[in-house]
Formats: sequence, structure tokens, C-alpha cells
Amino acid sequence: MENILGTNLDRVVILAYFAVVMGFGAYFGKYSKTTSDYFFGGRRFAWWLITISIVATGIGSHSFVKYSTKAYQYGFSSTMTYMNDWFFMPLFLFGWLPIIYYLRLGSIPEYFERRFSREARYIATFMILMYMIGYIAIQFLTLATALYKIYGIPLMLTVVLIAIATTIYMHFGGQTSVIFTDLIQGFILIFAGLLLFSLGLNFLVENTSYSSGLKALWDNLSPLEKLPLANFNSPPDFNFVGIFWQDGIAGSIGFLFLNQGLIMRFMAARSVNEGRKAAAFNVLVILPISAIVVSNAGWIGKAISNSVPGALPIDLAPNDVFVSVANLITSPGVFGFIIAALCAALMSTSDTLVNASSSVIINDIYRPLTKNKSSDKEQLRLARLASVVVKVIAVCLVPFFNSFESIYEAHGWFHSTFTPPLVVGVFLGIFWKRFTSTAVIATFIGGAFLMILGQMYPTLISPFSHGIELRPGRGYSYIGALYNLFVCAGVGVLVTFFTKPVSENKLTGLTIFDVHKLKNIFKGSYVNESIGKPVVVHYKIKDLNEGMVSFSKEDMEITKSKKGDLVYIQDQRWWLGGLKSIHATFDEPHDEKGIVYINETQCDSGMFIKGLALKAEKEM
Repeated sequence: MENILGTNLDRVVILAYFAVVMGFGAYFGKYSKTTSDYFFGGRRFAWWLITISIVATGIGSHSFVKYSTKAYQYGFSSTMTYMNDWFFMPLFLFGWLPIIYYLRLGSIPEYFERRFSREARYIATFMILMYMIGYIAIQFLTLATALYKIYGIPLMLTVVLIAIATTIYMHFGGQTSVIFTDLIQGFILIFAGLLLFSLGLNFLVENTSYSSGLKALWDNLSPLEKLPLANFNSPPDFNFVGIFWQDGIAGSIGFLFLNQGLIMRFMAARSVNEGRKAAAFNVLVILPISAIVVSNAGWIGKAISNSVPGALPIDLAPNDVFVSVANLITSPGVFGFIIAALCAALMSTSDTLVNASSSVIINDIYRPLTKNKSSDKEQLRLARLASVVVKVIAVCLVPFFNSFESIYEAHGWFHSTFTPPLVVGVFLGIFWKRFTSTAVIATFIGGAFLMILGQMYPTLISPFSHGIELRPGRGYSYIGALYNLFVCAGVGVLVTFFTKPVSENKLTGLTIFDVHKLKNIFKGSYVNESIGKPVVVHYKIKDLNEGMVSFSKEDMEITKSKKGDLVYIQDQRWWLGGLKSIHATFDEPHDEKGIVYINETQCDSGMFIKGLALKAEKEM
């Protein structure tokens, strides 16, 4: 057996972390009373809560291992594999996000039915489930690779134990549990990554003649390792053009536009504007910090190997860089905390994807088959069962991804292979009205066939065969995402010109050209754009029509609201982030200033506490 890393104290810290998170997540299960709560958190949360959840989702356990590996091999240029989202963020903020939010889409496959056809939805459902379940499998593999070296437990047994542990809190809490556990885990991830960086710099000071850790780091990296970007087309296994197509196009677009888990984060926001705030803050502020968090172990490791010979093994395996460096530069207990952060990364990403997968199963398979005849309670029970099934399938896929040389190669192949048909389908659907239902199906099926052909016979596609083989003897590889995107787009465009498009009136609200109409579609009538101020009120119970609330004439004047306008009502304690809140519609006003009439169902849904004030503001 390989050398076991860490101490008993480290193992206790890791187990304690799992116990705390599982208990915390299970606690929030009481806030998931409907499938809307379970999948979307009731569409109630503030931007800052969504931001932290996005951080925790984006930094998967594979992130620490994957980016530390490339940072160890290539230095600062490793960050270009991570910071690609800003390329496409404007298209997401002002195109895709308002479309999915204002149309109240339950899933990404639902968009394909509304934009194209039911057949397109079925195929998209299958492909998106494959994408998310494969992503979960990579998360399981990554954490298991670290933990089995610490506990000495066989890899696959470790995978099973991880799956069971993450199931406990996910099973009960759904999206609300996910978001609030992510709140803790997001902070842990950032703090642990920055702590590791600080400890690494201190290690360099203590073991070299340098008085500054940053100078020691800089001086012990080669000139090429100090470059922010890799060379355009070399070396074969890590270059700018390959990274752009693999991680920038296939990876980042896949993550932003097709990751149902990420989309559900934004769907849990109280409004489109709150979602935009979360996305913008994440890209402009959090993403650069996250790049340092996930990569610094590799930079520190390379500087140590150059300045302190023998401190790290010469033949250090790619997947072992993060754990080995963390074990070297930390003390007992602290190492356990760092690995607990790795656990946080896995749990925050996998719980999102599991929740998203069960959402797709219920929304795109179960409900269409049953024609929505089952009760919401029954659907909630099946959603929880579906999450268990998804994890079982993910566990079964782990051996396949373990056959790759490293997590980076496994993840790169995964992005390059599973996202191109969906990326092309979504982008052409949003930005090209002429794109037809037949064309998107041809993109899915014909594109997939040509992708498989390229994997089997790489010599047929020599213009795209640049780079290393991600799986030796099994395909063209590193820049494969370019070929896959090219053939999928080619099929889609070609078939479009030979098929008849639908009339534009059937596409209302489904393309970027109709974004200005979406608010009216969401409300169901003309939107009152008058800008008012929030009001603080107390509630009284009254039997009102479903979804309606009644404010005073004076309070409606302050908010610049009219009957039929939408209103967001929340517990005025800001730090709850919208946990206790409801969406409703203004009814006829009354004369009691500072009072809002709501019904029992709304009070229960919002979890309002009698005597505590509420804050209300007009939506949109």
C-alpha cells in the first residue's frame, strides 16, 4: 500500500467537517416543502447569497487537483484554463439569463421543446443528463483520489462512502440546503486556498535564504513559468489555442449556458437583476481570487522543488500535486482542514449537479410521461429518489474517468466530447431565428456521429489532430473540441438551409431579439416601470385570492404600484438573504397604512414570524 498521508488529527478534522455539513444541510430540509422549493429555492434569494453559492459550485474538488497540476507543470499560465467565463458573460447576462428566468423554464431541455420540438427536448434531456452525471463522477473520483491516500481505504470504497455522505443532507433539503451549505463551503474554500498560499510562502522563507515568500516564489520559477499565457501553439499538451477551444469554448459555454446546476442557482435568485449582480460580481471580483485559490499549490510546489531539492518526490504524479504540497507545508490539523476544503469543493459542486439532475428527471421525463397528474408531494418524493439513482450511476462511471492519466485530461476530454452539440444547439437557437427543429436534431445526432468518427479514426481529421492524445490510442485529442464544435455547427447550419423555418410569431420570447418583451411575458401584462421605494409593513391574515396581497393606498403610492403589479415581500432581516420571503401580486388597496393582508398559505410559505416587520418592494 502507498504511504498514508496525514495524522489521526487530520482524519478527525475531515470527519468532523462532513458531520457538520451534513447536519447543517439536513436542518434546512424544513424549508423545502414543494418541488419549487426543492429545485429553485422558491426563487427568493439575494444576489450575495447566489454569488457565494456560484463560487462553491464553480470550484469543484477537481479544480484544486486539476489546476494545481497544470500550475506545477506550467506556472502562472495555468490560470488561463480557469478564467474564461468573462468572454461570454455579456451574452449570458443580457441574453440567456432573462430568457430562462422570465419564461419560468423548469429546465434547459424545456427550452429546446419551446424553441424547437418535443423530440429535441427528449434528446437534449438525455445529453444533459449524461453531461451532469459524468461531471459528478469526476468530482467523486477527485476527492476519492485524495482521501484514500489519507485513510488508506480502497479508491472505489472511498467513492461509495463519499456518495453516501453527500446524499444525507441533499436528500432532505434540496436547493435550499444546497445554497446555505454552499454559503459555508464557499467561504471555507476561499479561506483554505488563501491560507495554503500563505503557508507555502512561509515554507519558502523558512527553507531558503529569502526573507520574502513572494520573492522566493518568483525567483524560483523559470521565465516560461512566469508568463500569464502559454505559447500560442506549443507545447502540444498545453497551449493557448488548445485551451481556448477546450476550456474557453466547450468548457466555459457549457458551464454558463448548459450546466443545469448553475442555471438553477440563477433561477433561485429573487429577480433577473439579482442574478446579474451575482454573475457580474463573481466574474469581476471572485473569479480572479478563485484562480489563485485553486492554482497556488502548484506554483508553490514548483518553487519548492526548484529551491528545496528532495522536499517533493521527483516523480510526483500529476493528480498528487495538491495533496502532496498541502501535506508538506501544513501542520497536523491544518492539513485536515485543507483537505476538508477539498471535501467542501466536492460537496458543493456535486450537490448542485445531483439536484439539477433530479430536476431534469422530474421536469423532462416524469412530468411529461404522467401529464402532471401526480401531486407535488409525490413529485418531491420521486425527486429525492432520483438524486440517489443519479449518484449510483455516477459511482459506476468513476473507473472510466480513472483510466485517464490525470484529472485534467479526464475533465478536458469530458468537456470536449459532451458539450459541443448542446453548445451549438443553444447558441444557434438563441441568436439565429432561422435555425430549425430538424437542424437542431441533426446537430445532436449527426454531430455526435461525426464526433465519434473523429475519435475512432483521427487520421481522417488531421487538420484537427494537434496535441497529445488524452487517451493514448483512442483519439485525436487535445484540440478535439474545435473539431467537435466545427462538425456540429456545420451540420446544423447546412440542414437549416434545406428546411423550412417556423413563423416568427412562434418564437416570441425565445431568442435574444425578443428580450425586451420578456418582462411583459413574465407578468402576463404590461409592466409598470415606475420607480418607487421599498416599504416596511406588518402582516395580517385575510382570506384573499391565491397569490394576491393587499397593501394600503399610501404604501402603494410609495412603491409606485398598481393593482396587478408584482411584489416581493421578505423578512426585513437582510442577513437571511431572502430565505423568508414570497412573491405575490398587488390586489385592491385598503386604508390601513403599514399593514399588508396575506393569506395563511402565503404566511406559511414565507415562514413569516408574527410581530416581525416585513420589507416589500415592487418587482421589475
